[in-house]
Amino acid sequence: MKKVLAILLALVMVFSFAACGNKGADAAKITFATGGAQGTYYAYGTVLAEYVSDKAGVSVTAITGNGSKTNVEDLDGGDVQMAFCQSDVMSYAYDGTNLFDKKVGSFSVMAALYMEQVQIVTCNPDIKTVADLKGKTVSVGAQGSGTYFNAVDCLSAYGLTMADITPKYLDFGSSTEELKDNKIDAAFVVAGAPTTSITELSTSKKAYLVSIDAEHADKLIASNPYYSKNVIAKDAYGLDSDTATVAVAAMVLVRDDLSEDVVYNITKTIFDGKANIQHAKAADLDPKFASSVTAVPFHKGAAKFYSEKGITVKTK
Repeated sequence: MKKVLAILLALVMVFSFAACGNKGADAAKITFATGGAQGTYYAYGTVLAEYVSDKAGVSVTAITGNGSKTNVEDLDGGDVQMAFCQSDVMSYAYDGTNLFDKKVGSFSVMAALYMEQVQIVTCNPDIKTVADLKGKTVSVGAQGSGTYFNAVDCLSAYGLTMADITPKYLDFGSSTEELKDNKIDAAFVVAGAPTTSITELSTSKKAYLVSIDAEHADKLIASNPYYSKNVIAKDAYGLDSDTATVAVAAMVLVRDDLSEDVVYNITKTIFDGKANIQHAKAADLDPKFASSVTAVPFHKGAAKFYSEKGITVKTK
């Protein structure tokens, strides 16, 4: 009898440990691919990761990313489970166009968090429009980034191509360093304003933002409907006037195989905790905007949160 009781006790302990192990798996350790260290993705992503880890019972670690395209590839390969991505690059991946040779179907949308503006920064006051970039040396973003295609689109709206400029493929930090050293004339920076790299540039040199006027913005949007008109307030960088431009949405994507409960908890924690998240972009958190994307289906966990807000989204 004692042996039977001992065996039963051992089995109970085994099942208890197994249950604990499963609980730990459910509270998965998630790696969140953000962006370069001087961009909004990384700064905001780090804050979100810390907040979710503290409040949602899910361990989220933010890491630097190498552009939206690489973030999607890392999601698809299982190297990360959550990632920032521009809405245009997200559509490219899902449809298998532009940056992608084939469709990537392993991810879903968690949320659109804020608009990220196409910021064309220069230290040359004579560069006032995109047309003035002709013949200039211009950073068009790191290779593999969505910024490159944003640059292509903006130049195209003004009848220019990469052949009309001398392109350099630099990340945000390197772009601003080369602007400081007069090695380039302008740089495309696609991120939520204010962006750390531009803010830092403005402390050492007089910087300007190049406007995209309404006529050319309309032309751009007609060909590429994932853009929308946007205005960067002059206060963002202490400029003399607001800057008209275009923008895409900053998306958070997740792998399809993340559990519904985990994604629900992360989504709910972020949006319900808006007032307590210590980053300027938290002010833009809004379930209606977050769920407004239609190009790619949402994860069922995120859809559960939006349904509680009276919003229905498409899922796979």
